[in-house]
Amino acid sequence: MDKVKSLEDLKRIREEALKKRQAKNVSGQKEIVVGMGTVGIAAGARQTLKAILEYIEEHNLTDIVVRQTGNIGLDSMEPIVQVSLGEGEKVTYGKVTPEIARQIMAEHVVGGSVVKAFVVQS
Repeated sequence: MDKVKSLEDLKRIREEALKKRQAKNVSGQKEIVVGMGTVGIAAGARQTLKAILEYIEEHNLTDIVVRQTGNIGLDSMEPIVQVSLGEGEKVTYGKVTPEIARQIMAEHVVGGSVVKAFVVQS
């Protein structure tokens, strides 16, 4: 943690914290949630998350929040990825390998078209 030596330091730290909080709460933003519970990790969720983050970096994408969560409750469908684009409905994808993750990023997150072959029906 930064040491606070002056009032300016305190203001700077506060502003940085507010920016981070706003980045998480901006509506109209793209959000990707990866299930990282025990079953998800055992099924390969770490590699799936890594593929998503690499895709974002390789394509210089912005305004995308990537979060991790625990067990989503669909163990047989792990690894699970949920995608929300702005105020639209959340789409849950199951059995997401790194290759499928890249396809979801290209077609759904960037292109706006749901990849129906991997959608989990709830």
